[in-house]
Amino acid sequence: MEEKLKLYLRTMISNKGSDLHLKAGSNVRVRIHGVLKLLGKDALSAAQMEELAREIITPDQFDKLKKERNLDFSYAIGSDHRFRVNFFYQMDGLSAVFRIIPVEILTIEELKLPSVVNEFANIQRGLVLVTGVTGSGKSTTLAAILDKINREQKKHIITVEDPIEFVHKDRGCLINQRSIGQDAHSFSDALRAALREDPDIILVGEMRDLETIDIAMHAANTGHLVFSTLHTLDAKETIDRIVGMFPNDEQNRIRMSLASVLEGVLSQRLIPTVKGGRAAAIEILKKTARIEQLIAENRDSEIPDALFEGKEIYGTQTFDQALLDLLKKGEIDGKTALEYASNPADMKLKMQGVGKGAIVDENTHNKEMDVFEFKEDDV
Repeated sequence: MEEKLKLYLRTMISNKGSDLHLKAGSNVRVRIHGVLKLLGKDALSAAQMEELAREIITPDQFDKLKKERNLDFSYAIGSDHRFRVNFFYQMDGLSAVFRIIPVEILTIEELKLPSVVNEFANIQRGLVLVTGVTGSGKSTTLAAILDKINREQKKHIITVEDPIEFVHKDRGCLINQRSIGQDAHSFSDALRAALREDPDIILVGEMRDLETIDIAMHAANTGHLVFSTLHTLDAKETIDRIVGMFPNDEQNRIRMSLASVLEGVLSQRLIPTVKGGRAAAIEILKKTARIEQLIAENRDSEIPDALFEGKEIYGTQTFDQALLDLLKKGEIDGKTALEYASNPADMKLKMQGVGKGAIVDENTHNKEMDVFEFKEDDV
């Protein structure tokens, strides 16, 4: 079964896919530019899925899978291709998802991220969050920021991940990467220990629980630079989520602390482009006196206006401003911009040339999207 798995993975790579889905009782599928496509016509049996699991994980890991009913780990094909894997049980047996982890770490410029993202690599202390749904490129953006720091500064960086995704070599920085399960019991344990390991920068793969968030904020409060991720759609929701995870009687304290330590939020989504790929649209929050005041005074609803108005001065932007920039560059079409907009009505007005930040060239949003078609011959 492992040889068949490698064939599936190589086919996915050649078709520029991101995720391979295997499910007992169903056909193999791959995600190509955000869309699931069938890969071949054979369905996998429950016995085949269990055989595969036994072949690619250790006996201890298989015991853990049987006990906890799911398992995270990494898998590699030689030195060129690495994958983040999750095995889990469902009603028909085992399922698995293999997500490709690029071996090469792309730069901020190569990812075509806004130039202001470079500034987050030069922050000395505080909390920086990269947010978005699963598969929105959060880890890729964080890796690019960390790589810039690694090449330009001399710091001690500790990462805590589940599992380790991008592997960073020591360059200007000393980097210790720890994997949950293998090198540490939990995010909170590893983060608490990191405070005693003389770090300048701590990367927490995901702030999953209240304890991890509390320790991360404490680390940021005590002079460290902390990067992490959350599954939230925008900056306002990110702040609401963090504060809301704490008991009511602690929320004022947390809000004041967050206002003090939060240096930035990058909230991103991958948008289908006219060429068939995907481009990152990013809402950007940077700490300013106004942003700090809005968070402290529980005026989160005013944050989008502050981001919109700060674009020229601070480089902040709302998600819809990011969409408009992609539209003006001709990377996405008007239909896509309206479909993904946070405020479609306002977006439509700007596309018609009405309001601040409106599009002047009417032709930039009349291009039809070139839809990617999966070739069955490739499998």
